[in-house]
Amino acid sequence: MARSLLNTRVSLVSLRPDQASSPSSEGSREPLTKGFAKSRSGGKGKPAGGKGRRKKGTGLSAADHGPLGRSPSLEAIEARSRLGLALAGRLRETDVTLAWKRAAAEHHPDRGGRHDTMQAVNGARDVLLGRGLG
Repeated sequence: MARSLLNTRVSLVSLRPDQASSPSSEGSREPLTKGFAKSRSGGKGKPAGGKGRRKKGTGLSAADHGPLGRSPSLEAIEARSRLGLALAGRLRETDVTLAWKRAAAEHHPDRGGRHDTMQAVNGARDVLLGRGLG
């Protein structure tokens, strides 16, 4: 009885239904894989027909890139420092207006300030509030 168990070949690998019909063509077909293995889409690791992974964003909206947003441009940073405001972080129009009024009261030519300094303060306010020349 022990001899009959040794002679019989028992396959421990289960065959898929599509492979069971033709066991001789195992080497000619690409095996179906899951997980991190090479896929049919060219071996890049992306699933066939899928878009792949989404790109990570900066977490900032379009408004955050403006002069009053969390990530202002260099010109807006200079304008913020001219008015004594925080160099980064969100601002409201009222914050800018109050800071401009304080700076205007200090640098106004009628109160002993210089004309070019007052122009710079007004320009800083215009940059931050989005007011242009035209």
